[in-house]
Amino acid sequence: MREKEKFYITTAIDYVNAPPHAGHALEKVQADVIARYHRALGEEVFFLTGTDEDSLKNVQAAKKEGISVKKLVDRNARKFYELKKALNLTFNDFIRTTENRHLKGAQKLWKACQKDIYKKTYRGLYCVGCEEFYKKSELVSGLCPEHKTRPELIEEENYFFKLSKYQDKIKKIIENDEVKIIPCTRKNEIISFINSGLKDICISRLAERGQGWGIPVPGDPNQILWTWYDALSNYINAIGYPDNPKKFKKWWPADLHIVGKGIIRFHAIYWIAMLISAKLALPKTIFVHGYLTVASQKMSKSLGNVIDPFELVKKYGTDPVRYFLLREIPPAEDGDFTYEKFEGRYNADLAKGLGNLVARVITMAKNSKLQIPNYKQITNSKLQTTINKTQKKYKKALEDFKFNEALIVVWDLISFCDKYIEKERPWEEGEKQKEAIGNLLLAVNEIAKLLEPFLPETSEKIFGQLRTKKSKSLFPRL
Repeated sequence: MREKEKFYITTAIDYVNAPPHAGHALEKVQADVIARYHRALGEEVFFLTGTDEDSLKNVQAAKKEGISVKKLVDRNARKFYELKKALNLTFNDFIRTTENRHLKGAQKLWKACQKDIYKKTYRGLYCVGCEEFYKKSELVSGLCPEHKTRPELIEEENYFFKLSKYQDKIKKIIENDEVKIIPCTRKNEIISFINSGLKDICISRLAERGQGWGIPVPGDPNQILWTWYDALSNYINAIGYPDNPKKFKKWWPADLHIVGKGIIRFHAIYWIAMLISAKLALPKTIFVHGYLTVASQKMSKSLGNVIDPFELVKKYGTDPVRYFLLREIPPAEDGDFTYEKFEGRYNADLAKGLGNLVARVITMAKNSKLQIPNYKQITNSKLQTTINKTQKKYKKALEDFKFNEALIVVWDLISFCDKYIEKERPWEEGEKQKEAIGNLLLAVNEIAKLLEPFLPETSEKIFGQLRTKKSKSLFPRL
């Protein structure tokens, strides 16, 4: 028996200084669609997500609450894991950077890069929110461009990684799509940053400044690993890098990293350099998504404008939340969230569009006592041609991570089916009308298949209604 092709997909791991917000949900749902799509293609998929728990911001958040750091990270990591049920995610593993497998892997990667690591005293502007040093020229009115906060001036003796050594090599890798960055605008952004000159990066901090929280530098307990050096290694640690070479060989390199635009530099430059230094294979593709915004501002815990994904699901249901994030938000750009937009999409596309079509077809089939097995293929050539075109456009859109465009072509098919109903008038009696209902049953079956990666619960409900001919509202109007 031929071995299945493998597909390894990861999301970024999230800081746990606060519970998840809807911006986190966006990335997880995008990744879940891709994972489900590749499983449907017959591939063996490994879908990884998790939490970044060694950050200094977690220490500060715990101190503010007056609780231990462990209590804070355990509580919030649990909330991130609970997104699995709330959003119907199918991840295979959830890695926490406080786990022993991660500690072992991060330290192993450090040792593998030892030839490119040295110690020196450094003075610079550090943003705790980003866990990164900034040049003055990168600040906006003296503030971090991401968090709108003033960086701290830090001076201490730390370990550095020879990033500058790999400047030309990384540039060539990105330019030649050895690591493909999607969309192209992000690729150009990375090349532009490389052209500005790569400097060696600080990859540790004093254990005292980290208040003892973090992964110790091998051989130097006075220093702990820089959060990003530690965090990036999660992608290899979860698949056996520390102690399971067989598993690691099977899954690495990653086929796809999905990350937000604010952390592209870490993945497309620092991570690649670390892997080259450690003599490990490079990821194949990095897809960079935009932000979920509120009033055109990034949804952020530090800005205090978050939308609770659990409350959204509780109010509207899992699939409507998935649908909004995938249809309304341009995959590679920022997209604004408002309750008005959400309810508008729900009523127009889900209740009136998809829900109405399925209800009409199931009711007509029940009244005419038709069964889907009676019709093996669609007899109307225009309907069949439309379905064929839909499948082709849908496949292309998904392969380019254009989730909204894939859904648009499915809704175009729904609209075509509505027009077909008006033209054929299948509620009237006669053989021609029965044939039209049979065609519509097969079309709805195809729509359910196309929707499975996006709206898995809804897809299952549609298949159930096609079997039983019992119509039940999929999306009651709000």
